[in-house]
Amino acid sequence: MPPYLTFFIGLLMLVLFGWYFAVDLGPRKRILGSLLTVVLTAFCIWSMLPMDKKIRLGLDLKGGTSFLIKLSSEDGSAIAKETLDQAVEVIRKRVDQYGVGEPVISPSGTDRILVQIPGLDSEKIHEAREQLSKVAKLEFRLVYPDHGERLRGIDAGTEIIPPEYRIESYTLRSEGGKPEEQERLLVKKRADLGGDRVSNAHAFFGNQGWGVVLNFDSEGAKQFGDITEKFKGYRFAIVLDNVIQSAPVIRDAIYGGSAEITGRFGEQEARGLAMVLENPLKTPVSIEEERSASASLGQDSIKSGVYAGLVGLALIFIAVLLYYRLAGLVALIALAVEGILLFGLLAMFGAVLTLPGIAGIILSLGMAIDANVLIYERLREEIALGKSLKTALDASYSKAFSAIFDSHVTTLITAAILYVIATGPVRGFAVTLTIGIIASMFTALIITRTLFSWLFHFNLLRKISMADLISATNIDFIGKRRLALSISAIAIVVLSALFFIRGSHNFGVDFLGGDRLVLEARGEKIGEGQVRDALSELDVTDAVVQKETSATSEFMTVRSPIDTGQKIEAHLKSKFPQAQFRTEASEKVGSLVGGELIRSSLIALGMGLLGILIYVAMRFELSFAMGAMAALLHDLLITIGIYSLAGREISLIFVGAILTIAGYSVSDTIVVFDRIREGLRSERKGSVQAIMNRSINETLSRTILTGGTTLLALGALYFLGGPVLNDFAFAIFVGVIVGTFSSVYTAAPIVLWWSRWKGKSLHREVKESELAAAPALQGRS
Repeated sequence: MPPYLTFFIGLLMLVLFGWYFAVDLGPRKRILGSLLTVVLTAFCIWSMLPMDKKIRLGLDLKGGTSFLIKLSSEDGSAIAKETLDQAVEVIRKRVDQYGVGEPVISPSGTDRILVQIPGLDSEKIHEAREQLSKVAKLEFRLVYPDHGERLRGIDAGTEIIPPEYRIESYTLRSEGGKPEEQERLLVKKRADLGGDRVSNAHAFFGNQGWGVVLNFDSEGAKQFGDITEKFKGYRFAIVLDNVIQSAPVIRDAIYGGSAEITGRFGEQEARGLAMVLENPLKTPVSIEEERSASASLGQDSIKSGVYAGLVGLALIFIAVLLYYRLAGLVALIALAVEGILLFGLLAMFGAVLTLPGIAGIILSLGMAIDANVLIYERLREEIALGKSLKTALDASYSKAFSAIFDSHVTTLITAAILYVIATGPVRGFAVTLTIGIIASMFTALIITRTLFSWLFHFNLLRKISMADLISATNIDFIGKRRLALSISAIAIVVLSALFFIRGSHNFGVDFLGGDRLVLEARGEKIGEGQVRDALSELDVTDAVVQKETSATSEFMTVRSPIDTGQKIEAHLKSKFPQAQFRTEASEKVGSLVGGELIRSSLIALGMGLLGILIYVAMRFELSFAMGAMAALLHDLLITIGIYSLAGREISLIFVGAILTIAGYSVSDTIVVFDRIREGLRSERKGSVQAIMNRSINETLSRTILTGGTTLLALGALYFLGGPVLNDFAFAIFVGVIVGTFSSVYTAAPIVLWWSRWKGKSLHREVKESELAAAPALQGRS
């Protein structure tokens, strides 16, 4: 679609949005809501079709390799922006030789470059690793011009090394099966001519085997000619990355602007050297992180993720239809539209869909169901008060608006922080969750409202019936606060102790650094014990071997110390040829990167907690913010403890799960707080404790229903989503259960105790907050 058309459609939707919220109830609002829905849905369908071309897949879904390359200056100083930009362009040219579609080469921070190359096989991965980590610093240095007399004098003790020279060893090329010989040369420390004067280079095959021909630019050709003219009959060392490649004798002046490098090269080495000499780097580089996934593993991940998602959605659909019937059907139509909006916006913004991103989509659809549950449970209460169906529906949307808005915003805060801090697949999760949250609010507050309006208009809706499996309760939750909080405190202490006892075993490769190898046996199945026995032959310590399964395949995963993955891969393939091992994925993470990931994850978590605390304090009161924070910490600590107790390793995916739990926990708590605040504002009879109990009981059906439908989707992810989504789903599964408990038993008692500790009535706090605040956020009907 042309950019100008996209702009005008976006402008049209903005006008329609403003108009929709500006008008009152009636035919005009219904028509505007319908126009908004039709225009936005059509635009998203246009943007995402055909999906195989419009939806960009991450490397974990389409297969490929990513490298995180670190630049380091020789004197330890900071890397200049110009140096980083030059390195990005050099690496881009080196990657272009592989002819792959849509590689990603971009700066990451101030001294790193992220390189993502789709569709490389194992041989190409090794070649790419060599090419990307080679500086290709070419230098031409003079050998001391006396045919070796000075060096022999130095060896005899009669001469000293000139200050501008140093002794270096040079390995002579072996011929006829003879052993290699070492020659010592006295060469200049500083180059007489640099590789920056090389305009192009190409490999050739001559009498001495494979070599590289260099062509200099005009200034380089002149310098090279002057040097060869002056030092005719003496040797000239050709040095690559501080290693002497050859040291030929200058037979005559060379003004042709070209030179040859010969040495111990094979064809691939010569071609690779020619390529990097044309694109040299100005600073040393090292590969700090490497991750690869085969195309077949990506396809398997897509199948597992999509299959798990469809099963999870089907379970949610059935549960909603059975419980809410016609109203449930309206919610499901809105949910289908949300799915279209979500994929359309992904395509429109060019976002990358990753495997955790699929989980983000399913989670956002669960949040959309939660918004509808909030509205429908309010509707049940309004009908019970004797109101007409249309009046009850209007009141339910108006009263549910603040809880829906606040719960979505708190989740949006954690998603935004995760996007800023995280990288790779986890960032993909944050993107899809953010888009899903925005689409969820649109469908819950506009599309379902518009659908109900049309049903009323055509006289198709006269009565709404819903199941009532969770009848009105009168449980004294606040009265049981001491028992509940004691149980929570004991659980936190015990689980924290077990976490610290397990120590570094809690963390995976992402944080500790090391190698991770995923192999699939295409032939005879090999047991974990056999692999461990084979690794003992290599004397590789601290290696962890385990089997993982997906919907269609079984994998052997080996986690080992840094720079041992390639050795383990080669040994296992030679040890068990009958297994026909195929490398499906590999990872390498340096310890420095691991340490930085720990710090950035803690920063992300801290920023998320702070953002939520500030928002809840602004929207409610400090007492409520402290209650929400206590419940949130309770949920995170117990979830992390149970995750550790289950023997699972903390990875970047788990960090995404923890921040999701944070958003879910606060969302759940806010729904309860919203009802408590409503009770305090309306000056209901009874003590604060009684109002809190009544509010928790009134929201109990919503809490159980939302938690139940979310667990249905998570259950499908856990059992059918494959190894990556299994860990993710397990963490959130635990978090949802613990979060449901804390929203009922932990948050409100903390609010009560905090207000009493301050010596201030909670009634008065809410009233003062209401008077001092700007006009309260109201849902326009």
